[in-house]
Amino acid sequence: MNQIMDKEQIKQQILSAFQFRHACKQFDPAKKISDDDFQFILETGHMSPSSFGLEPWKFVVVQNKDLRAKLAPASWGATEKLKTASHFVLILSRLQFGLSAHSAHVQHMINDVQKCPEDVATMMTSAIDNFQKVDFDLTSNERVFFEWGCRQSYIALGNMMTAAAEIGIDSCPMEGFNKEQVEKVLLDEGIIKGNDFGIACMVAFGYRAKDPRPKVRQPIEDVVEWKN
Repeated sequence: MNQIMDKEQIKQQILSAFQFRHACKQFDPAKKISDDDFQFILETGHMSPSSFGLEPWKFVVVQNKDLRAKLAPASWGATEKLKTASHFVLILSRLQFGLSAHSAHVQHMINDVQKCPEDVATMMTSAIDNFQKVDFDLTSNERVFFEWGCRQSYIALGNMMTAAAEIGIDSCPMEGFNKEQVEKVLLDEGIIKGNDFGIACMVAFGYRAKDPRPKVRQPIEDVVEWKN
């Protein structure tokens, strides 16, 4: 009975976090997230799943006010968040140069992080290469290849926002920016090198300045189809 109750309580807690979470438009600049709480949020991104376990992402936490100001002109959807959010994160995704099967990063992940035996490493490299060239036809278009990494980065984004909501912290994901202009700022700052990462999205974290309007969604029957 206790186990059943615990499970129901956990389910309700998770659903309550989803009800709490919204794309926060106004943050209270006087309220700051503790270091411990933000490390927890980052760890949920760090522990997120990725295709072949290649972790194509990088999380750049922008606390420097001067850098935030440089990003603002190219980030029309983030102007106010850059001024008021407690923490502001750029989620980067690897480009084809750094995510193809034989790249230094992929080989590092297979051999040094996942510690695959030599025969398994060879098999993994071949499987990834075939997937990228044949199954998903990624290698014929660099932008499509980049977007493959971005899709995985969004898994980490979702996990971080949900984790934040679980502990009462607000967030707002953003694509409201000019990709080329933002990447120019990141190049100038030495954050990206030109052939390693591109900007996938941005996300702000903090505490809401005012309560949001009630959450609305389509009926679940309109978005779920069963084929038994």
